[in-house]
Amino acid sequence: MRVIVQRVKSSQVTIDGEIVGKIGRGLNLLVGISHTDTDGEIDWMVRKCLELRLFPDDEGGDKWQKSVQEINGELLVISQFTLYGDCRKGRRPSFDRSATPTLAVYLYNRFVSKLQESGLRVETGKFGAMMQVAIENDGPVTLILEKEAI
Repeated sequence: MRVIVQRVKSSQVTIDGEIVGKIGRGLNLLVGISHTDTDGEIDWMVRKCLELRLFPDDEGGDKWQKSVQEINGELLVISQFTLYGDCRKGRRPSFDRSATPTLAVYLYNRFVSKLQESGLRVETGKFGAMMQVAIENDGPVTLILEKEAI
């Protein structure tokens, strides 16, 4: 499983000109599911996304002291199968490592559901849809989280 974590001041996702998800301060999460992923990777990734200290303390210092939970931030979760695109050979990406749509939608929904259990506001795009994502990246802070099945 791969997640691109972006600390944002705001973020929104639009489908066919309609805003379907919108957040203020928090994290924009672009989520890629591999064909080998299981609930174990989901549990690890949820914990990591919620607990990573990516936000400054109340005094606005440079040190990242607080997690998205501690600031009562918001989460926008977007499915992104292209995170498993392999561009090493040829001119067209291969998506052999991406999960099948059936597995991916199941694990994506589990990921979103477990994030919602945190009590934070969680917004999403629409799985499999063509989406436009507008991100006001804060910092900018962008990290890649990866958890492979063992």
